[in-house]
Amino acid sequence: MRVALYPGTFDPITLGHIDIIRRAAALVDKLVIGVAINRDKGPMFSLEERVAMIEAECAHLTAETGTEIVAHPFENLLIDCAHDVGAQIIIRGLRAVADFEYEFQMVGMNRALDDSVETVFLMADARRQAIASKLVKEIARLGGDVSKFVTPMVDAALKERLGRC
Repeated sequence: MRVALYPGTFDPITLGHIDIIRRAAALVDKLVIGVAINRDKGPMFSLEERVAMIEAECAHLTAETGTEIVAHPFENLLIDCAHDVGAQIIIRGLRAVADFEYEFQMVGMNRALDDSVETVFLMADARRQAIASKLVKEIARLGGDVSKFVTPMVDAALKERLGRC
């Protein structure tokens, strides 16, 4: 069984993330969405809220793709998380050259830790390349419309969190 791990903070999950999840699910038998705790980033949503958003947004993708998609919180090394969930593949999304430079370093370190875990890069859909959770949160904080970047459920959660419902 081919198991892949798609890690991130998903604070919040965006249409860009969902695009990568849909496409990654077509490549594997099971896709684990690794939800990083990462206290250093000071997430807007709690771990439990981010996991719940991912589960809600991915429920239809499991039916659509036939691939099991599960959310899995983690706070350890990415390579250790891959071992914990039985993943042979790490999925990473790329939006721009700057992403590649950072990801290239990460792949090198992960390969040094365990060269049996492969990293697969998926290019962001051209319509989704500018979407980043950080920018979505900033736009929402400043009262902008983020409905082009997130699902209606996530848009509502952002408005509620910011007291704009």
